[in-house]
Amino acid sequence: MDDPVDEAARPVRPVRRRDRHGRAGRGPQVGTVPGVRRARPTPGARFDAVVLAVVSVVDAPWHAHLAALGELEYAVEEMPLLPDDWDDDVPLGSLVRARAGQPHRIVLFRRPLERRSESRTDLEELVRRVVAELLAELLGTTPDTVDPGYDPDA
Repeated sequence: MDDPVDEAARPVRPVRRRDRHGRAGRGPQVGTVPGVRRARPTPGARFDAVVLAVVSVVDAPWHAHLAALGELEYAVEEMPLLPDDWDDDVPLGSLVRARAGQPHRIVLFRRPLERRSESRTDLEELVRRVVAELLAELLGTTPDTVDPGYDPDA
């Protein structure tokens, strides 16, 4: 009978696997190698981009008036917090007036706004309408004064 081969003396060979479906190379190089696409923006990031674009257009002519009222912040929340017995439509945005040491804040609710729009254009128009309405409430004027392109039926 032959002597048993000592397992420790046997050379270790790397395991070779075939890449039959082109799925190799997903390790640390993803996102840093030229030619590799970047990750897609999240729904929240896309919504934030829409809000920034709309606010920069609607808010710009009113900087002097808004400065006289105090600081104004824009915020985005996923959903409004509603009481259990709420039976009206879900609000699309909210105006929080300034309190001791805190600025005025316009809050837009992402999910209700997205649910009521069928496309990005619809979303932009709806966000523009809500921002115009809330700015008008803050300034004590009408939405069509704040935004000449205001469409109440958008």
